[in-house]
Amino acid sequence: MRVLVTGSAGFIGFHLVKSLLERGDEVIGIDNINDYYDVNLKYARLAETGISKSKLTYGRQIHSTKHNGYVFLKLDLTDAIGMHRLFETYKFDCVCNLAAQAGVRYSLTNPAAYIESNIKGFLNVLECCRYNSIKHLLYASSSSVYGLNKKMPFSVNDNVDHPVSLYAASKKSNELMAHAYSHLFNLPTTALRFFTVYGPWGRPDMALYSFTKAIIDGEPINIFNNGKMKRDFTYIDDIIAGIITTLDIPAQSNLLWDGDAPDPASSSAPYSVFNIGRGEPLNLMDFIVEIERNVGKHAKRNYLPMQNGDVLETWADAGDLITHSGTKKFVSVKDGVKEFVKWYVNFYKKDGSKARNKHQHVL
Repeated sequence: MRVLVTGSAGFIGFHLVKSLLERGDEVIGIDNINDYYDVNLKYARLAETGISKSKLTYGRQIHSTKHNGYVFLKLDLTDAIGMHRLFETYKFDCVCNLAAQAGVRYSLTNPAAYIESNIKGFLNVLECCRYNSIKHLLYASSSSVYGLNKKMPFSVNDNVDHPVSLYAASKKSNELMAHAYSHLFNLPTTALRFFTVYGPWGRPDMALYSFTKAIIDGEPINIFNNGKMKRDFTYIDDIIAGIITTLDIPAQSNLLWDGDAPDPASSSAPYSVFNIGRGEPLNLMDFIVEIERNVGKHAKRNYLPMQNGDVLETWADAGDLITHSGTKKFVSVKDGVKEFVKWYVNFYKKDGSKARNKHQHVL
């Protein structure tokens, strides 16, 4: 199968590319390599897949030196001409759209970046899929779309009409846009709402990374809402397993869908929405203690009020995904944090000196 992975220099995209190649798929990856966080981490991920930084030129295809089935191009989703040329050249079977402007708090200070990448860029992806007979478009949504919802666990069958950040609103918009294209053009689309992904090669703006760096460097960590928060932390390997099994099963029309009582997670069109998370929320303070245990140092703690855009708790009801894809076993937070700290210490030579954390951590 020939798969396009957008955002392939990113955290999740990098891991997805590796897994698809390992199972024998042909992969074309694109990424604009923006500077939202340290680009050297992105270049390091690319190097792991055999793509040399020295050869990168915008729009030029680069063949991996490690994998015969991998080609990478530096390309921006908002480049409509470049995107259409890409699709016409490679004739993809499936598309996995992971490229987006990430981060909840950053959307408070740079909202235009989210409209440009997450709305305009995603529209280009949809248009390219529409005109190139794509068999399945799978794209990243987020647990952030649940916003002010209080009913736990979060279910894809519940409405999500009250986001508390522009980032969340942009992801909800992606789901609405995808449904329109599924309905109008019979394009199979599947949204995966990721719940607090963490693991090796993670983003510097995320909690596990920034906490680990700060503790190792002897710097204080910022703990919002005085630590009274819970998150459904989900290890990267579990996210990738869910993506791949779902990618292989294109969305189908729900023949029992009823417009008088519409189910938000399916449709009369080939459209699906799934949560992808462990289904076991963990107290933030317990998460921090687990990091401290693996680092071997206690954190200096700054307790701060709740931040705009944050929610108190996330908890995934992933029952539909388990039924759909057979995903059942998830990595424990204990094992996942251990693997991350091991990677971090090795990658940054134990002192964190390479780290460049441009933005505050995101929970």
